[in-house]
Amino acid sequence: MAGENAQARIGKSIVICGEVKGSEDLVLDGRVEGTVTLTEGRLTIGSSAHIAADLAAKDVLVQGHVQGNIIASGRVELRSGCNVEGDITALRLAVEDNALFRGKVDLTQAASKAHEGATVPVGGATTS
Repeated sequence: MAGENAQARIGKSIVICGEVKGSEDLVLDGRVEGTVTLTEGRLTIGSSAHIAADLAAKDVLVQGHVQGNIIASGRVELRSGCNVEGDITALRLAVEDNALFRGKVDLTQAASKAHEGATVPVGGATTS
């Protein structure tokens, strides 16, 4: 039986095509194509994950490969060895050495509105 603080996990042999929604913390190690929306949870993209999806969560930690936009009402963290192609909208962003990122960054209050489903134009600093 999983504890109350346990994270949900999608293993590295799992492939999901479509929409993933929830409100708890989630670790993705497999392949997801579509959208992932966690209203209150922390989304962790594992080092073996290959994600071709738009992501929306309270906090997002990326260790693997993501092709898609990331919207966080809190913090986005790009770890060493990750590869992200897409725009990031968040309140805070942390990027470690050797993280690959191609896209635009918008670090404004608009991230919390975008997380609730509104479409927000992504602008601001461009990092390659």
